[in-house]
Amino acid sequence: MASASASARAASRRSCRSRDIAASQEFFTTHLGYTEQAAADGFASLTRQDAAVDLVLLARGTEILPPDQRDQRASGLILAFTTTGIQDEEKRLQDAGVEITMPLREEPWGERVFQITDPNGLIVQFVEWAAPAGS
Repeated sequence: MASASASARAASRRSCRSRDIAASQEFFTTHLGYTEQAAADGFASLTRQDAAVDLVLLARGTEILPPDQRDQRASGLILAFTTTGIQDEEKRLQDAGVEITMPLREEPWGERVFQITDPNGLIVQFVEWAAPAGS
């Protein structure tokens, strides 16, 4: 029987369709510390022990999905991770050659944020909470 934490963790998966599974898988394992949990043709399941979300990458057009979903693309999806030491994280990724697609900034409501984008267009956002300006 699975523990409560294992059950809750198993429910925290995000499934994304991708035109190049290998490129996304390499991006997440090389730069974001994920490891391969399972993989097959057109599919990869990635996990990270300290992350709140596992990733499932599915090839666009895969026949395991209903026909009307096979070629859909996510629009407006941002995969966000809460972190501490956000300046160091941005520098680490820059030094590794990852393009920062939205440089670090602080929002008026107290959020410090920057974004990168995986090779297939999935936006990954890093967030750190700070005291709102003027508080």
